[in-house]
Amino acid sequence: MNVIRAVLTEGVWDKVVQLPRALMEEARLDRHTAPMKAAVNASIAVAIAILSIAPVRLGNLIKIKLEENLIKPGGIDGPYWLVFPKEDVKNRVQLQHKIIPEVGEIIDEYINDFRPVLLRGSNDLWLFPGETGGVKTSRTLSLQITDRVLTATGLRLTVHQFRHAAAAIFIKMFPGQYGRAQLLLGHKNIATTMRFYVALETIFANEIFSEIIKKRLDNELEAAE
Repeated sequence: MNVIRAVLTEGVWDKVVQLPRALMEEARLDRHTAPMKAAVNASIAVAIAILSIAPVRLGNLIKIKLEENLIKPGGIDGPYWLVFPKEDVKNRVQLQHKIIPEVGEIIDEYINDFRPVLLRGSNDLWLFPGETGGVKTSRTLSLQITDRVLTATGLRLTVHQFRHAAAAIFIKMFPGQYGRAQLLLGHKNIATTMRFYVALETIFANEIFSEIIKKRLDNELEAAE
């Protein structure tokens, strides 16, 4: 709930979703003088950008493979899709997320300009290569994401808490739409979604009531003037 309260504070989540662009700018500046540092920053930018649009679990995020999970079914000029067959998902629910162009551009730049440094000559298809071959460890990527978000925004946010943030933002925009929130989060049944997030309705109901009272106060002040 502490994370959700922070996320619902005006301006806080904007800083999170804008962070990938800032990290990519740092990466561009360091690309030729500190290529490994630049590549790591770019990889974290991509991870945060993906989580902001597709709040998948850490186990899926770390195992994204090019041409398998991150694909362009419409051709090279088409949008990315992030897909996981149900066999690769914790609760056996297939995941499909169409990636918006703004995030796709960040992914393209990372893949073309920075990821080769992290590959160290390997031909692996992992989106996030590890230091000694194979895929980066989930602990390393998780800590890197949390650290960058905390430094940039003051918000301590784990990879899993991106899911809580997504639910809070979605349900605030579409009150009562637990079925759609269920699909966004990839829950197997709606009871899971409601059990975790029905309490958000209390927060939003209180906000609505506060706005009603605020309007009455504003009207009273105008009358007094």
